Amino acid sequence: MREAKKSPVRQIVAHAVLLILSFFCLFFFYILIVNATRSHVDLQKGFSVLPGNALFDNLNSVLSDGTLPVINGIVNSLVVSTLCAVICTYFSSMTAYGIYAYDFKLKKAAFTFIMAILVMPTQVTAMGFLRLITGMGLYDTIWPLVIPSIASPAVFYFMHSYLRSALPISLVEAARIDGCGEFRIFNRIVFPIMKPAIAVQAIFTFVGSWNNYFVPALILQTKKRMTLPILIATLRGADYMNFDMGKVYMLIAIAIVPIVIVYLLLSRFIIEGVTLGGVKE
Repeated sequence: MREAKKSPVRQIVAHAVLLILSFFCLFFFYILIVNATRSHVDLQKGFSVLPGNALFDNLNSVLSDGTLPVINGIVNSLVVSTLCAVICTYFSSMTAYGIYAYDFKLKKAAFTFIMAILVMPTQVTAMGFLRLITGMGLYDTIWPLVIPSIASPAVFYFMHSYLRSALPISLVEAARIDGCGEFRIFNRIVFPIMKPAIAVQAIFTFVGSWNNYFVPALILQTKKRMTLPILIATLRGADYMNFDMGKVYMLIAIAIVPIVIVYLLLSRFIIEGVTLGGVKE
């Protein structure tokens, strides 16, 4: 009886906490949209929760700036982020499946080696990476931003953990007995089972690549090849006399739109993954 009485209270508290967290998560997005509709003069006056009337002026100012190739930046960011998400999730899933499903001498050593790479910061290898791509003639191109996504220890570990909980080895062995080739087993059986994990990591990889500033700033020099984070930083670092805060907020708002679209497209796969029928031993 006591538990029954406590249940409604717990539900009220849980809903209240969720509402507060949702408010804090969405509030900053709302303020960003509001600031994107205000002019530089209005923004200098201080904080406001009410939208302004300079939305189209800010948008036109961003798109018509000849020194700021925004369209090229959006296309570059979309191409790099999409390729990274596809390549990273597919090859990381394949690597995780290989480590999980096959028995070989150096299996534990390979897993340990990949985990060791996981704790190595990007900044540590930045100069060596820069010298490598310069020697390969890939400096000031988007390929150094895409090709390294083939090897992602963090995504590999997530996929490996998911396979351990969702893929029984007996299913793989049954497919082998039926004469299925290894690539067909992975593409037709394993890959669909991993769809929820792939959707989650595709979102994270896309967002991480989209927001990545350090490596593109190190590699890209030509403005037409720059991604959006570099263009935003370029605009933010402009001369004070030519600085337009409304323009900056508008560009940041434009940069967020593709991330929201990708999440809306892939979030349904995450929800489906909760009710995904598991294969039992």
